[in-house]
Amino acid sequence: MGWLTKHYPFNRIQTVNILGEMGPLVAMFLVNGIWGIAAGTWALIGTTLIALIATLAILGRPPVMPFIAGAVSITFGVLTLITGDPKWVQIKVTLFNTLVAALLWWGLKTDRNFFRFVFGTTFHYTQEGWNKLTANLAWFFLATAACNEAVRIGFEHTQFWALNRLFTGVDVWILFKLFVVMPMTAIYLWWQVRVLQRYRIPVENKPGNQ
Repeated sequence: MGWLTKHYPFNRIQTVNILGEMGPLVAMFLVNGIWGIAAGTWALIGTTLIALIATLAILGRPPVMPFIAGAVSITFGVLTLITGDPKWVQIKVTLFNTLVAALLWWGLKTDRNFFRFVFGTTFHYTQEGWNKLTANLAWFFLATAACNEAVRIGFEHTQFWALNRLFTGVDVWILFKLFVVMPMTAIYLWWQVRVLQRYRIPVENKPGNQ
């Protein structure tokens, strides 16, 4: 148990909070990359319902991020299904990441820190820590949006044979998401969690526990 606590420092409520907010996004990302936007959209809807039930039962509030992602994903997923053009789901990533970055910056400017609102009851950090996390992730979302457009446009007309099949620009884009964006996102988030520990407030020092 000591090893688990050292390497996984989150309790049950914190774990539900993380999985409730990020789980549906990861599920959509994985399924969309492997089986396409239709399956990815259904994966998002299904896991969002599970997250809704879990977070309402344990935290007393609905998850925020999956519903934002769901609205954007379903809209552009429907456009892709209607037109048969994968461009829409590719652009969706750019617009969603840019929107999230803008909302995070707006929250910082108006003292409505998104991550403090969502995770503040289960994770306890100083205001400086929440602001640093928010600014760093806003920049990260903006950078991934720019990279998404660079790959989408740069490989739009690409075609080549490999592994006995024809690869197109969409295939390159999916491979980029699976083998570049996902690992880099995981590494970046792990790094941010490590950085945030500098700003952690011990539970016994919280207001109301003294």
